[in-house]
Amino acid sequence: MLMSRPMAMRNARGAMEGWQLTLFADESDDDQTATVTATPKAPATPTLPAALEPFRHYMIERGLSPNTINSFLGDLELLGRYIGPDRQLGDVDTAYLKDFLFYLRHERGVPCTPKSYARRLTTLKVFFGWLTEDGILPSDPAAPIGHERAKSPLPEILHDRQVDQLLAATEALMKDENKPDARPHLLVKLMLYTGLKKSECMNIKLQDIDNSNPAQPVLHVHYDDPSKAQKERELALPTDLIPILQQYVAQYQPHESLFECTARNLEYVLAAAAERAGLKTLSFELLRMTCAVRDYRAGTPSEKLQKKLGLSPVTWRERKRQIEQLASAPL
Repeated sequence: MLMSRPMAMRNARGAMEGWQLTLFADESDDDQTATVTATPKAPATPTLPAALEPFRHYMIERGLSPNTINSFLGDLELLGRYIGPDRQLGDVDTAYLKDFLFYLRHERGVPCTPKSYARRLTTLKVFFGWLTEDGILPSDPAAPIGHERAKSPLPEILHDRQVDQLLAATEALMKDENKPDARPHLLVKLMLYTGLKKSECMNIKLQDIDNSNPAQPVLHVHYDDPSKAQKERELALPTDLIPILQQYVAQYQPHESLFECTARNLEYVLAAAAERAGLKTLSFELLRMTCAVRDYRAGTPSEKLQKKLGLSPVTWRERKRQIEQLASAPL
């Protein structure tokens, strides 16, 4: 249930019933206060265009962020194009809103992700809840529409046979007699074993790789931002990665960072490796998820896998669901 509003919101209600508000925001005022002036305006029962400015006023007063306000207003513009500018909001019932939501998902011709759908439904509930609580509408047409949990589609992974194909292709590049290139093999093997994010991979410094114990090499994942210190971790590396690393260092001679190029360059490397291996696509995220699923199938405990991937408990809940579903599919 939305909170009741003070006099400023009653002014907004008055605007919906016959007054148009003009808001003059003082840009120097951090709390986004506004001076309100009113000019007569009809009709008493509002159309959607007439409701937008008072609704904006309401959202500012509730302390919603500028991004949220812009998103809600953008969603209502979509509704406005669907119902037309002259339709009175009192004529928009639950069935009409359900038709609109169906249109967004299946008929608009523009992808509507689960998260976008959930936000647009939230927009309808907040907007029509406000109209109803203020007495502008006798009942809330959005109230009977249930929220659906927004689930992201399952990401793609490489199956075991594809992993073998990819590693064979990159190893062949490394051992090419004419023009050996160790970078693709190092990158693919590193990602398949560590499950790093792209940004973490790009941030690896040579000193982050500890080979002081050849039997147990370690990668230290560091963050420059102190607020992300909880994501820092140590990851064990396979011993057979070290000779590949040594060949790569001798070939490319990096000075500080492991990969002294742009992320786009490495994306090209992955694309070329995918083509050589006969794969449709290859990306950092695909390799990261492949690593996670392979570790899960190998029996890695949930808490250990969460820590390895550097995920917060909230993010891990959704990612774990995806990993479990992918792990249950045929290899």
